[in-house]
Amino acid sequence: MKKVILTFTTFLVLILAISSCDWAKDKTKKTLNKTGEIVGKTGSEFGNGIYKGVKKTFENDVKISDQLKAKGLELGEIVINSSDSATDNVLTAYVIFNDNFDQEIVIKIFNENGKEYGRLKEKLNGEKGDAKHFDFTFDKRVNIGMKGSIKIEQID
Repeated sequence: MKKVILTFTTFLVLILAISSCDWAKDKTKKTLNKTGEIVGKTGSEFGNGIYKGVKKTFENDVKISDQLKAKGLELGEIVINSSDSATDNVLTAYVIFNDNFDQEIVIKIFNENGKEYGRLKEKLNGEKGDAKHFDFTFDKRVNIGMKGSIKIEQID
């Protein structure tokens, strides 16, 4: 009889140990998943914060001349990109045409001290109600700086 009780007790202890291990594994798995989820969210927010900081750093003061505004030209977002052969030498502008427009413009880039270091002439055309992206590719030696200004003017 003692042998039966000992065998039964051993069997119960083994069942409890095995079920406890499964319980512990399950709890550990859930805890790790939750921790991973929190780290993932934090990392995502951190990366988003870095992106916003970098994007803000590259903001230049962009001005379009009153003459171009009077002719119906309006600017949306301005983004600085790189070409295949250079870094940060492409100005991508979203241009909105409030009137028919077909003429040459000049884009000038100035550093934070007001010194011009890039100039480009380009013909723009669009019909009233149109809006398009235009890539203005400057010389490969022009690296559109972090701070400064960009002026878009009409050519007289």
